Amino acid sequence: MKARMEISGRDLLEIAADAFVLFVSEGDSPADALPRGAAAAVRAEAGRRRFKGAKGEILEVPLPAPRGPARVLLAVGLGKREEFGPERLRLAAAAAARRSQALRARRVALALPAAPAGSLGPRPVARAVMEGALVGTYRFERYLTDPGRRAAPVERFVLAAGPAAPVARAVLPAAEEVAAALALARDLVNEPAAVVTPAAFAREAQRAARRAPLRATVLGPRELRRERMGALLAVAQGSDQPPRLVHLVYRPRRAKAKLALVGKGVTFDSGGYDIKTADGMLDMKCDMSGAAAVLAATVALARLGAPVEVHAVMGLVENLVSGGAYKPGDVLTTRRGKTVEINNTDAEGRLVLADALDYVRTRIRPDAIVDVATLTGACVVALGPMASGVMGNDQALIDRVLAAARASGEKMWPLPLYDEYLEQLKSDIADLRNTGGRWGGALTAGLFLREFVERTQPWVHLDIAGPAFASADHAFWGKGGTGAAAATLIELGLAW
Repeated sequence: MKARMEISGRDLLEIAADAFVLFVSEGDSPADALPRGAAAAVRAEAGRRRFKGAKGEILEVPLPAPRGPARVLLAVGLGKREEFGPERLRLAAAAAARRSQALRARRVALALPAAPAGSLGPRPVARAVMEGALVGTYRFERYLTDPGRRAAPVERFVLAAGPAAPVARAVLPAAEEVAAALALARDLVNEPAAVVTPAAFAREAQRAARRAPLRATVLGPRELRRERMGALLAVAQGSDQPPRLVHLVYRPRRAKAKLALVGKGVTFDSGGYDIKTADGMLDMKCDMSGAAAVLAATVALARLGAPVEVHAVMGLVENLVSGGAYKPGDVLTTRRGKTVEINNTDAEGRLVLADALDYVRTRIRPDAIVDVATLTGACVVALGPMASGVMGNDQALIDRVLAAARASGEKMWPLPLYDEYLEQLKSDIADLRNTGGRWGGALTAGLFLREFVERTQPWVHLDIAGPAFASADHAFWGKGGTGAAAATLIELGLAW
């Protein structure tokens, strides 16, 4: 069940709810904002538990209820006041939502926290709290048959916004669409690869397009051969599942710019003949996370009426081993005409993106391109499991993407594209090799992609290999597919 969000101008404890959430900065008392009766109980429990309001700390206090069912107040720590920001608020609201769910609360009231002086205004504060609460309740439970393992759904959140209620109502649609986009992306990533095949993903994109003002075009094997997408087709040829390329278009009136979003959609990656280990293959249903993020973000941008024309292009394949699979040493001819010697069949994502980027370059001719891909383990080594690498050929577009990431609470970090590293991609028998040496693998992958966009065409590459799939539980992102980059892409389009 999808939780609903409402806005109220009432004080927190005046709202009919099962659980009440109060956000507390470190050193503040959770009792200060409460009426006398509740304040005494909260103050006593905070003293007994030595609650300080530290980041991630939750104080649970039963509230006096002379009539009706028992109620509970959750005081959630935000940490130091100087660290107050959207990311911290999203995490705290998500943690509160998950705790409320564990308490089987059906209706949850959330106080709108007051930002420190000179800090954020009410709009980003309200949006962060609402997004955190809505995203925090996500669970992928489709295959759980034991009711005891299913979460008790929160039916309704109510934000006690006080005088800021009109502002909160204005940003509610954006918060709801971000939450819905992340749920869509996460559902696609969490489904087994036997369910989300290239054709099934394409059908889901068509269904999503019908729910938003989007035009959908799907290219199958015949059209892909006509488009001369030799690299994409080569990756797909080892599988019985035929490839697809999906092109969605959102075209508002008086658009400020034409933005192309390109997603890697390898619905399962065995590594091909350079086969992965069993452990390395276990989560490879997530190798289409870039395409999932692009689809989800484009739907949200269309539904929110973003001021930019958006073209979403997703290359969808399986990379498997068979008698027909492409092999190390093969030479492929890409759509752009460049030839590529294959020295690693597990570096397939860049081949799919190469043809997709050239399709965008010639068919769409956008003002800006952002591609999203779980591209390299090297990026995870460099930045860890929670941050995406950002590379590109245009500093202004890189800055836009990084600003969108900060606003949406996603961790992204810029990485360089040194021309000297192109030497690693030289082949003796073709224009390029598909991988370089051992060191700087995230950068040589970015340089490979740069060969398929115009030098004068603003382009940014997001390597989301680290944050796309969470192996440990996280308050906001949960466990499994995270929807990484979708929120940033939405913010990028809305803020253009």
